[in-house]
Amino acid sequence: MTITSPHLGSPSVWTDAKLLYALEEVVETELNRHLKVAKDWMPHEYVPWSDGRNFPGLFEDGQAWEKEHSKVTEIGRIALVVNLLTEDNLPSYHHEIASLFGRDGAWGTWVHRWTAEEGRHGIVMRDYLLTSRAVDPDQLEQFRMSHMSEGFESDNRHSMLHSVAYVAFQELATRISHRNTGHQSGDPVCDRMLSRIATDENLHMVFYRNLLKAAFELAPDLTMQAVRDVVVNFRMPGHGIPGFERAAAQMAIGEVYNLRIHHDDVLQPVLRFLKIMEIDGLGPEGLKAQEELGLFLGGLDAEALKFDEKLAARKARMAARAAG
Repeated sequence: MTITSPHLGSPSVWTDAKLLYALEEVVETELNRHLKVAKDWMPHEYVPWSDGRNFPGLFEDGQAWEKEHSKVTEIGRIALVVNLLTEDNLPSYHHEIASLFGRDGAWGTWVHRWTAEEGRHGIVMRDYLLTSRAVDPDQLEQFRMSHMSEGFESDNRHSMLHSVAYVAFQELATRISHRNTGHQSGDPVCDRMLSRIATDENLHMVFYRNLLKAAFELAPDLTMQAVRDVVVNFRMPGHGIPGFERAAAQMAIGEVYNLRIHHDDVLQPVLRFLKIMEIDGLGPEGLKAQEELGLFLGGLDAEALKFDEKLAARKARMAARAAG
């Protein structure tokens, strides 16, 4: 895909390689900013180790898992499994971005730093889940093996620019999902752990969001098209998890992640920051993408309103049953 950018002194044909090179200085600036504000933390400090007990296996005193052992709510347990299995595919995510962004210079430094920070998330979540007996350990491992054996291929692996646009939204979506899972978990320890993870995810979102803003300044038409494609076709990286559709439906009802949250708390903050509908100087393809993006957002808001109404009606029915 190529573009002639009206923001440059002379016509320029953009490719992934040229954009990677053009954005290198921005990546270095954002990387340095990130390293200044990011705070190291120790996963083991967020795990209630004293709650731990042996499971059956090598230990004669092992106690099989029972649902009653868990301190977290039903929706908390469902969301925790989905969130952890999503984090588990880090090797595939690293392969994708290392292939797209490269391993040299500021890009490469960011790729490895991001991977190291993300690695903490899976470590602390699994330690918490097993130590607190929040989930069935056998089922969790079976799901992990099934999910990781399938591997992961991003919908946006064909384009560096599409990938940057995707992670700008996806990192925020992950932050929101973790925070809401913590709020709905019913366990203050879990809430604190997921709050810490969410802070990382927010910093990752800021990195990619700022990079996306710089891409708009270089290649506005191409970037607008990438944002349109990503927003219209967005899906979370955990969509291949066994039973994902059912779990996603339960998380929607449980107000961990649903259409309203996706529209209001994920898409809109990034798009407002980019002032997406105010960008001018676009060519025909950029203008078309901008218009299609606006139409899609309007339709999504309408769908979210319908969901809100159904959820409110469901809550009213449950309240009436409880009162009766």
